[in-house]
Amino acid sequence: MLRVFVTHNSEDLAAYYGRALPELHDVAEVVVNETDRNLTTDELIAAAADCDVIVSHRSTAGEAQLFEQSPRLLAFLRCAVDISDVDVEAASRAGVLVAQADKSFVASTAELALSLMLDLARHVSDSTVDYRSGQEPPQRPGSQLSGSTAGIIGYGAIGSYLAGILSSLGLQVLVHDPHTTVADSRLEQVSLDHLLAVSDYVLPLAPAMPDTVDLIGRAELAAMKPGSCLVNVSRGELVDEDAVADALDSGHLGGLAMDVGRATDQRPTLQLASRDGVVATPHLGGLTPQNADAQAASSVQQVRAISSGQMPPRSVNPESATRLQQFW
Repeated sequence: MLRVFVTHNSEDLAAYYGRALPELHDVAEVVVNETDRNLTTDELIAAAADCDVIVSHRSTAGEAQLFEQSPRLLAFLRCAVDISDVDVEAASRAGVLVAQADKSFVASTAELALSLMLDLARHVSDSTVDYRSGQEPPQRPGSQLSGSTAGIIGYGAIGSYLAGILSSLGLQVLVHDPHTTVADSRLEQVSLDHLLAVSDYVLPLAPAMPDTVDLIGRAELAAMKPGSCLVNVSRGELVDEDAVADALDSGHLGGLAMDVGRATDQRPTLQLASRDGVVATPHLGGLTPQNADAQAASSVQQVRAISSGQMPPRSVNPESATRLQQFW
């Protein structure tokens, strides 16, 4: 029977993987991270030394050192879709398979983006905080989403799903994506400059790649419509946080909502999240039972496939998985 190490710390294990553990136990011998924190690469190498497979939480990087110093390791299964911090080339050189989870997070992340937009528009959090502190909130005037313009940068799985929701709510939806053609007649595909100039809400939903770092920087913020809002539920590195802070200070940026940032585990930084005019959540986009269970189940499916001599679904480098071939 395969021996599997699950990297999720105790909090993340309960939230993201706890309900799938019995099923994983049915197909493998399971070892879990018993600490309340994320392991360093050196700690992971030691903890998983006698394991065949690593099931990785999104906060556990797959560094070259891990693959080079784990001679027993057959596969590194990321229990998420993002593998930007996994050194796939190093894994391939070592003959280790890398695989990722199913895209089950789309609906939950898009719904969170909508809730953040509504919070910015109607000051829900501000009024709630006032009430909980024993104060009568002022009557803060809000904005109506219907009739507003939303600009989506990146028409991938989340972007296309969210575009449909926003359009059905009566927003004009603009899309910028140089890598795809938008076929939905309700939407308008535009240049980035045009999107920034006219959108009331700007939502960067591009993938994390070297050329999307600081996709929303000083120049882009300056080009945005005065008083418009920025909503980021994708990746923290897409946004220049220092530039955003300055735009909030000047009043040019009307509001910021963020589920991601440049703190640990892609969470918003306290410096930015604690400011007036900011609505923030701690990287909760995929934290629904439906998504967490689906992604955990996808890793169980992959372990079961390996056990039965089959290449797991959603494998990234199957042609380089020489250790698996030898194992089978």
